[in-house]
Amino acid sequence: MIELENVAQSYGGERLLSDISLQLAPGSFHFLTGPSGAGKTTLLKLCYGELRPSAGQVRLFGADVSQMSRDDIAQARRRIGVVHQECQFLDHLPIHENIALPLTVSNRDTTAEAENLKELLIWVGLRSRAGALPPELSGGERQRAALARAIIMAPEVILADEPTGNVDWEMSQRLLQLLIELNRMGKAIVIATHDLNLIRAAKSQVSARVLRLKDGQVHAAGADL
Repeated sequence: MIELENVAQSYGGERLLSDISLQLAPGSFHFLTGPSGAGKTTLLKLCYGELRPSAGQVRLFGADVSQMSRDDIAQARRRIGVVHQECQFLDHLPIHENIALPLTVSNRDTTAEAENLKELLIWVGLRSRAGALPPELSGGERQRAALARAIIMAPEVILADEPTGNVDWEMSQRLLQLLIELNRMGKAIVIATHDLNLIRAAKSQVSARVLRLKDGQVHAAGADL
């Protein structure tokens, strides 16, 4: 689905990532960890085509990113759901319209998708908050809304960048359960996190690989959880 082969990424002549090879197969679950500034967000951007590698090859669903047009990448990214570290919403729109924005942008009939949106709001526990504006939501509600928006196009891969970084432990567990459920549906999941307790909490529920970014390279942090 998504493959990185001997990938390097540099900024201003300084190399941040080097010689990274990674394969995200259907139904796989990965935790990506490492200290702040190690390059976790950069690696995720490479995985969804936001960045092109300075060296090496990134393939999205079999296609080499370096050979893809902007339209090609946009089409591929519809198959990838991204939960960004900082949730960005349009504050003048109610949260159900924010969640539906990917449908609008892709010219999908939001009326026809209304039932799916309703079910999605129930699944993330936001049905009663559907009409609320983003500034009225708590941090946990914003994170759940961000997850709902990321998966409304039924992506095959979900990349979550520190999805529990701004919420309490109880909400972290709730978000983790939602991501585990998606994995059990066959979705490939990558969670970038510095929270080792979150990784340990997943141990009895999901078979996951833990990858640690250190000195610009990915190291396996042990056997499957």
